[in-house]
Amino acid sequence: MDIRDSIITTIRKNRISTTEVADCMGKTGAVKNCHAVNRGHFAVGPVRWVYAYDETNWPVHEQVRDVQEGDIVFIEAFNCGDRAIIGELVTKFMVLYRGVNAVISNCNFRDGNDIIKQNYPVWCKGFNPEGCFNVQPSKPLDENIRREHMALYDGGIAVCDDTGVVIIPKQLHTEEFLDKLHKIEDQEDIWFECLDHRKWDTYDIVCLKKYL
Repeated sequence: MDIRDSIITTIRKNRISTTEVADCMGKTGAVKNCHAVNRGHFAVGPVRWVYAYDETNWPVHEQVRDVQEGDIVFIEAFNCGDRAIIGELVTKFMVLYRGVNAVISNCNFRDGNDIIKQNYPVWCKGFNPEGCFNVQPSKPLDENIRREHMALYDGGIAVCDDTGVVIIPKQLHTEEFLDKLHKIEDQEDIWFECLDHRKWDTYDIVCLKKYL
């Protein structure tokens, strides 16, 4: 098992929250405008980065053909305004027929009623009935943007819960970061022990750290 798999397994088995993971990254890593559509889902897995641009989702249909079981698909859009990127059809294809763990996006989706009804593991900005067009782009996405975002997100680790989504970048897939995850779990146990059983206030626990 490589280090990325070890981190994923540790987070999944211990159900380490997005809050705790962000704390391990110095309170960073959150995907902005990415909110849980259906409550109670928890997902962690490798990121597959997918993109739309110029108000067409043709590239999304093309790219998601190759997503793998266990992936968390992260969809970004460039020059699409507030148009919805995908809806129930593409979501169902990825979740049911490709077996992805979750679909995340900082853009709008459509078919909110069906995505909610089917309880799909989706995190997105919101909903809009006005979708992108199914037309082949006249030119490719700017290569500098594609390379930058591919390097930033693809192959990272996404953690998703009711609080939102965080992505652990590839440079943090290390034994040191795995150790931080174990330590923050221990810290949480100590904090709640002090609160629930010793009846300390949060100033003594968090600020003064009197348990040390």
